[in-house]
Amino acid sequence: MTKHQQDFDSPSVTRLRADLALALRAAAHHNLAEGVCNHFSVELPDHSGRFLLNPRGLLWSEITADDIVMIDGEGNILAGKHAVEPTAMFIHAAIHRICKKACVMHTHMPYSTALTLTSDRALDTTLSQNAMRFHERIAIDPDYNGLALDISEGERIANAMGKADIAFLGNHGVVVCNDRIDYAYDDLYFLERACMVEVLAHSTGKKLVPVNAALAKRVGQQIDGERLQGELFFEALRRVLS
Repeated sequence: MTKHQQDFDSPSVTRLRADLALALRAAAHHNLAEGVCNHFSVELPDHSGRFLLNPRGLLWSEITADDIVMIDGEGNILAGKHAVEPTAMFIHAAIHRICKKACVMHTHMPYSTALTLTSDRALDTTLSQNAMRFHERIAIDPDYNGLALDISEGERIANAMGKADIAFLGNHGVVVCNDRIDYAYDDLYFLERACMVEVLAHSTGKKLVPVNAALAKRVGQQIDGERLQGELFFEALRRVLS
């Protein structure tokens, strides 16, 4: 057995594989998936440049811990039984390496993606309470440049993201990052809810009423200080979707 396989089967990494698979099934459950496209990844705890990723060709609703693949920053498959889609490797590897993010979730979920098509390109974080949790956490990459089929495009996206936790990719989708899978999924879910409410509010044709930036920032800090809610949400999903 190789060192990579030993690490892949270790208790800590096995737990990460299970949590990553759960997050993917949860995203399918919440209608955030798109065919067999898009990916979630998480860096190994040893910061070795290796990370776990969902494989090519499987619906998120069917993924289990045994389906998760371990790869390195060059896209080499180190452990696992499935292939990896190229765009996943280029986008996720670059964000892990350049932005130093532990968990990276990239989706084309509908309401968030809808806002990337607008002139603002992103969510207004001064509107709904759910939106305020993302105040001063968002970066915008307005320059769609086609599929990420080489390392330079992944690096371009990562550099546009910088130190932000959330990136709205113009005409494309979103990236949500955090240090933990449960926190990242909590942000992903509530980002889509916030975007949905904004799209619905615009559809009324009535003038929207934002709060001031200082209040939006304070609410964001309040929500960030109550992360237990996200942990409980993820454990509830584990009970429902195991």
